Amino acid sequence: MPQVSDTGKRNPRYYWGRIIAANLLASVIVPTVFSGLTWRTPLRPALVGVGVTFLFSSCIGLLIGLVMPHVAPLIWSRLRFPWTWAAIVGTMVTLAMVGSSIAITVLTVVGYLPPGRFFEWFFDSLKVVTLVTLTIGLFITVYETMETQLREATVALRTKERDEAEARRLAAEAQLASIESRVQPHFLFNTLNSIAALVHDDPAGAERMTGQLASLMRSALDSTATPLVPLDDELQIVRAYLDIERVRFGDRLRYAVDLGDGVAAALVPRMALQTLVENSVKYAVAPRREGGAIHVRAIAVDGRVRVSVDDDGPGFDATVRPEGHGLDLLTERLKMLFGERASLRVESRQGRTSVSIDVPSDREDVPATT
Repeated sequence: MPQVSDTGKRNPRYYWGRIIAANLLASVIVPTVFSGLTWRTPLRPALVGVGVTFLFSSCIGLLIGLVMPHVAPLIWSRLRFPWTWAAIVGTMVTLAMVGSSIAITVLTVVGYLPPGRFFEWFFDSLKVVTLVTLTIGLFITVYETMETQLREATVALRTKERDEAEARRLAAEAQLASIESRVQPHFLFNTLNSIAALVHDDPAGAERMTGQLASLMRSALDSTATPLVPLDDELQIVRAYLDIERVRFGDRLRYAVDLGDGVAAALVPRMALQTLVENSVKYAVAPRREGGAIHVRAIAVDGRVRVSVDDDGPGFDATVRPEGHGLDLLTERLKMLFGERASLRVESRQGRTSVSIDVPSDREDVPATT
């Protein structure tokens, strides 16, 4: 198949290659059919016959190659069948006559033809030249017309594919924004409820909690422009959240945050770890009188970064995730941001629940769409 650029333009190398090939073909066929050229013909007369025919075909083919790409589109756009083909045939016959005149002039100048035989050669060659020009020229015209239609269809298809890809990207971004909008208000409402519960019994604690919330929301909003943030920044949000919850739960909430070497710059979904920690607080700490312990750790494993949130709560059935649950939302976010290059794993039993996410450690491995 001929090469087609994204703009749908003809490749000049292939176009002129076809014309040269047609000229060479004509320079062999015409002497064979009309002059009786065979393999027994002496070499000199054979070369002369082929050379003269090649001169005619080159003069005519050059004119057709230069003129028809500009004239044919005008004919197709302004005339209707059968006048289109009549106009194309007329144009080709005219170009054949002009090309023959040029070739006869060249042969006269170089001394192959004696002066005064111009019109004799012109009229003698007119029938053959016209027949060959129409046969080869119409074939090339039909081929070029079909190729042009193919190029236009290819460009249209590529444009449609790009538009569809852009639409899918915008839809994914809209879905991601929708998911994030459900995560952040959820956290905010829970925290405000905690502050409201402390207003009467512990005004000072409510005041401290309000200041911590303002600091936390400021950190979160600073990263709103990007769906991914460095792990170190995300852990600062986690610490701020846990400090807020400790105002409410006191010693019932015990936590530790460990950051391994070389993982601080890894990119993770914004507010993702806070979502996991919030689940631990909700299910492992809040329901129990003795509270619970939460351990957040990040380590490098086989060229990747694994971040886990462990708690000592009662556990749950990891195979059942209600739609809209925090883990379900986080799974969707990982899929949209990393594709198959990130994963979420849940291990839960009585007395221990661990939720971990694996993400690429190298920023160059993160998809460009993020």
